[in-house]
Amino acid sequence: MEHCELYTASRKATGKSIGRTEKIPKGMYVLVVGIWTINSRGQLLLTYRHPQKPAWPSCWENSGGAVQKGETTLRAARRELREETGIDAPENEFVLLGTVKEGSAFVDCFLVYKDIELSELVLQEGETVDARWATPEELEELIQKGLVAGPVAQRWLQMKGQIIKEIEKRRTR
Repeated sequence: MEHCELYTASRKATGKSIGRTEKIPKGMYVLVVGIWTINSRGQLLLTYRHPQKPAWPSCWENSGGAVQKGETTLRAARRELREETGIDAPENEFVLLGTVKEGSAFVDCFLVYKDIELSELVLQEGETVDARWATPEELEELIQKGLVAGPVAQRWLQMKGQIIKEIEKRRTR
């Protein structure tokens, strides 16, 4: 079973860990990563959660997941992207956008630029069943229709300005 390290409210490691599916003790936090993959057309990669997932089934999301004990958030971002999509990006291609504190987690949000055809993706069995590229406007429409996992929608709203700025920066190069 995967284990996650526990952190204080000021993001200091406690030296304690819990199983990934265990309830996080009150006042403790775990680390999570979210990865926004963007192509050269300024579109965001979204994956569709398996309908049997207990949380947010049949919803669109970006890649992400829990950081395992002993792992950095950068290494976890690379691992999660590879596991969920088959995209193997080197660590130096990930840009840390910032951290969002939500519930009992610190979520480090990363951005990575990749041009890849949907047919080349290797979706993680039991996790995701489909993928699509979406413009920021299309993502907003999906959020308004309630088709995006709640935590992902919240993170998008918090990071939207930075992500759009990165997309624009890339377009002007």
